[in-house]
Amino acid sequence: MTMQTGNISKYRPFPQIHLPNRTWPDQIIDCAPIWASVDLRDGNQALAIPMNVDEKVEFFELLVATGFKEIEVGFPSASDTEFNFIRRLVDEKRIPADVTLQVLVQAREHLIRRTFESLEGVPNAIVHLYNSTSPLQRRVTFNKSKEAIKQIAIEGAQLIKGLVDTVPGTHVRLQYSPESFSDTEVEYALEICEAVMHVWQPTEANKIILNLPATVEVATPNVHADQIEWFCRNLKERNKAIISLHTHNDRGTGVAATELGLMAGADRVEGTLFGNGERTGNLDIVTVALNLYTQGVDPQLDFSHLEHTRACYERVTRMQVPDRHPYAGDLVFTAFSGSHQDAIKKGMDLRAGNTEPGAHWQVPYLLIDPADLGRDYEAIIRINSQSGKGGVAYILSREFGLELPKVMHPEVGQVVNNAADKDSRELKSEEVHKIFQNEYVNLRTPLKLVSIEREDFSKAGEVSIDAQVEFKGEALSLSGRGNGPISAFVNALETKGWKHFTLNDYRQHSIGRGSKTDAAAYIQIKHNQGSIFYGCGIDANIELAGLHALVSAFNRAQTTHPESHLG
Repeated sequence: MTMQTGNISKYRPFPQIHLPNRTWPDQIIDCAPIWASVDLRDGNQALAIPMNVDEKVEFFELLVATGFKEIEVGFPSASDTEFNFIRRLVDEKRIPADVTLQVLVQAREHLIRRTFESLEGVPNAIVHLYNSTSPLQRRVTFNKSKEAIKQIAIEGAQLIKGLVDTVPGTHVRLQYSPESFSDTEVEYALEICEAVMHVWQPTEANKIILNLPATVEVATPNVHADQIEWFCRNLKERNKAIISLHTHNDRGTGVAATELGLMAGADRVEGTLFGNGERTGNLDIVTVALNLYTQGVDPQLDFSHLEHTRACYERVTRMQVPDRHPYAGDLVFTAFSGSHQDAIKKGMDLRAGNTEPGAHWQVPYLLIDPADLGRDYEAIIRINSQSGKGGVAYILSREFGLELPKVMHPEVGQVVNNAADKDSRELKSEEVHKIFQNEYVNLRTPLKLVSIEREDFSKAGEVSIDAQVEFKGEALSLSGRGNGPISAFVNALETKGWKHFTLNDYRQHSIGRGSKTDAAAYIQIKHNQGSIFYGCGIDANIELAGLHALVSAFNRAQTTHPESHLG
């Protein structure tokens, strides 16, 4: 069987919601929603190897540390593991006073009773009741009418209400989900939710949670927003309900659907860290929370140690966060493109020089400061054959303290990129540094500076040098005089007939701080035939660093123009 072409008769477009005066497009999200993690239930059931009790305890502790106040800990009537996990949290007093445990249960009597048995000793609990309501589920799964499906929800709510007194030490709240809300007629979803509200009799002080799941994404995010706004508008006692979202990612738009749903009036969001869940996954709470953060909204969740969060998640779930996953992936703060690298370097340099308090984060291509997430800058720019001058300069600067003159960037970038292209792979920062050293730093072939002595002539402001050198292994002596050691050495080269260049530029800076600081010097020379050559010298003595830079540039010129040396 192959995909249809032309007139696609196998699938039908999802019907639009009639909402001509919708208001959600004009809204902004200016505060964090109530967050509810369903990692330990919805996420856990989607794992090839579900978490054991110890792993669930570790994950629970992570969620608490992150700041979640509502955590769906499982389906206690489904298995002994789920039940025993909740009992362990109670017995070991692991539940903070401000954290509410949420437990999921189908609208079936024996499951509801078993669920309440698990809650003994839990300070605060949300009993999450659900049943499927969509036309497809009503017809295929249950073969029941609308009225019969609604009665299932009503009877479940009635039983829960009657069992609340069996856990007198627990503050119980009710949450109801019309499963597959996204594919349910909005009028019917409203009818069944109001029927459950009528049983539970919520108040403004003790609101019901009406969770409206996009169990399967069936349309574009704007349709989901229309569904949520329509529901919020038409709910009779909206002031007594918390409207909750629970999106999945079948169309790849779970994050967008959630954000538009919040704009449409929802108060609460259910999801998982990094979006783990059935099929294509649940909502990725990390992404939505950090999206808010980048807009200046406090997400009320702490992801300042995101790599630790990710490591724990990957360990207990045996899942992997993809390299390009928003905010958390290995490569999301990494630029290979040369133009991107150059722009990032300029932005980072500009920010480093901006001491204004409260300065906004403005670095091209970086939506968020990686440091806010506990990530360092070393991984931002990485080098392959697509990289450019800015990326190489960034690596050498940030990781090795080498501030190359800007005019040197294009050539060094090309040298490194050629090496990456030759091997057809990414280069590690240490490899970039080694290439630079081998090509530019303290070069000793064919000319090697062995030793040097200087004499100052204070009245004339000149320096005289006597240098011991080797050229292709032959020991030689050079002498010269000039207005500094470099000038004197250039003049010494000229006495041998070796000066076939003009000294164009000289820069120097210190590397590191304290008593063990080295100096780096950079020299640009122009060969008489017009070619430009660079050299770098590194030494604890700034004068020697400059001389090594000159010798390095000279040697690079000799390699290209060996005929220039007269011997």
